[in-house]
Amino acid sequence: MTELRSGAAGTVGFLHTADVHVATFEGLAREHLPNAATVHRVDPDALELARREGTAGSVRAVVAAHLVELRDAGCEVVLCTCSTLGEVAEELSGDGMPVIRIDRPMLRRAVGLGPRVGVLVALTSTVEPTTRVLAEEAADAGSDICVEVSVVENAWDAFLAGEADAYHSLVAHTARALAGRCDVVVLAQASMEPAAALLSGLTVPVLTSPRSAVEAVGAAMPTGTETPDLR
Repeated sequence: MTELRSGAAGTVGFLHTADVHVATFEGLAREHLPNAATVHRVDPDALELARREGTAGSVRAVVAAHLVELRDAGCEVVLCTCSTLGEVAEELSGDGMPVIRIDRPMLRRAVGLGPRVGVLVALTSTVEPTTRVLAEEAADAGSDICVEVSVVENAWDAFLAGEADAYHSLVAHTARALAGRCDVVVLAQASMEPAAALLSGLTVPVLTSPRSAVEAVGAAMPTGTETPDLR
C-alpha cells in the first residue's frame, strides 16, 4: 500500500475534464491531506480534443499549458483525474513538480491480484492508455496478465446528460457480467467510483481510482513545507 503522509502541507493541483470531479477530489483531499491547499482546473474541451486526436501535439500543448498554470499557482504535485489525458500529463511531469495520473496506483494494485484483469471503460479513448499502463506495471512486477476490456454501452451518454444513477447502474451491470471471467475488475474512470457500492456482493475485488490516487499524491508531497496561511 502507498505510504501516505496525511499531515503533508503545501499545494496540490487537480486537472479535471468534468466539473463533477471537483467535489469528489476536494473531499478526498480534505480527508487525506487536511493541511494542503488545493487548486482545481476543469477543461471538458481537452477530453473532446483527445478523443478526436489522441496524443497529438495539440493535446500535449493544452495539457502543458494547464500544468504551467498550476505550477504558477504554487502547486507542488498535480493529479490528472482524466484517464484519457493521464498518459500525456504524466509524460509532461518535470522540473520538480510530479504529475500523477489517476489510474496508475489502482492499476499497479490490480496486477498483483491475479492474472485475469477485467477493465471497464465508458470511453474508447480510455482503452489504449489504460492497457498500456497495465502492461507497464505487469512488466515491472514480473507478472503475466490477460486483460479483457468491456466498453459500457450508452454509459457516456448518460454521464453527459447528468444521469448519474443510470450511468452507475450501467457500469455495475457490465461489471457483474465481466466479473465471472476475471480475478479483479477495474473501473477505469474516476467517474465510475460510485458504481462500486452497487457491486458489494461480487466475489472478486473491484478497484476504483480516486482514493488510491490521492494517497499517491500524499506520498509525493514534499516534506518540510509550511502549512499555507489561507486567511
